[in-house]
Amino acid sequence: MNVIQNIKEMQQVITSLKNSGKKVGFVPTMGYLHEGHQTLMKQARKENDILVVSIFVNPLQFGAGEDLEAYPRNFERDSIIAEEEGVDILFNPAVNEMYPRSSTVKVIVEDRTDGLCGKSRPGHFDGVATVVTKLFNIVLPNRVYFGLKDAQQVAVVDGLIHDFNFPIELVAVPTVREQDGLAKSSRNVYLSSLERDQARELYQGLQLAKRRIEQGERNPEAIEQLVKAYILKTCDAAIDYVELRSYPQLRPVDTIVGKVIIAVAVKFSKARLIDNIILEIV
Repeated sequence: MNVIQNIKEMQQVITSLKNSGKKVGFVPTMGYLHEGHQTLMKQARKENDILVVSIFVNPLQFGAGEDLEAYPRNFERDSIIAEEEGVDILFNPAVNEMYPRSSTVKVIVEDRTDGLCGKSRPGHFDGVATVVTKLFNIVLPNRVYFGLKDAQQVAVVDGLIHDFNFPIELVAVPTVREQDGLAKSSRNVYLSSLERDQARELYQGLQLAKRRIEQGERNPEAIEQLVKAYILKTCDAAIDYVELRSYPQLRPVDTIVGKVIIAVAVKFSKARLIDNIILEIV
């Protein structure tokens, strides 16, 4: 496995590989790799000649009071996991390599961010779109892999690829879960044992909503209230949001029809967890 920290070197290596006809699959991460990331790597490994994984904790997507400094990091452990998954190139730039000076151009996300995490984290998706744009131009992938646990991020990246005409295929991979349903996340390490037991109820609340929709409920507000009541009953945590929207457009809907997402964000004492399910209603 080749570990690269320099942007120009990364571009040169990738350009040479692509000129020889190799297809490049790319998994961007912020490190502290877990089974969710490994699932992305496994799929990318199967579908491409070259697998590139980036590890970069992007400061632009952390707001005031968020956990940038506390965000878990363990590059040695991540390197072992990446090598075990058959990663060809591990791109691990420093912050001053990615952002050597103040920007002259900014990437601003205009749509798909007025709700869900975008509502309570202003500027977050601008930071995501900025770093993803840079990484696309550095790694030059044919395919990029994101997990649907961060479904709003997937929707934003989908818009970015289409609006800026990146010649990249976006592969959205289903959420990887623990046996009890909790979505795998680097932030799960912040949960106390009691909170960990309660956190599984987020997915149970989403499943309750799914069953109610399958039984014929078509009122979005009724579904949102159902999930909120369930979480408040089962978790000692604060609800950031419960929202039902179209997907990937992420617009409010008057009635539940077509492709929709039911998404939740809940704040425990030291961790903010998100989860969602996506349904196709005819």
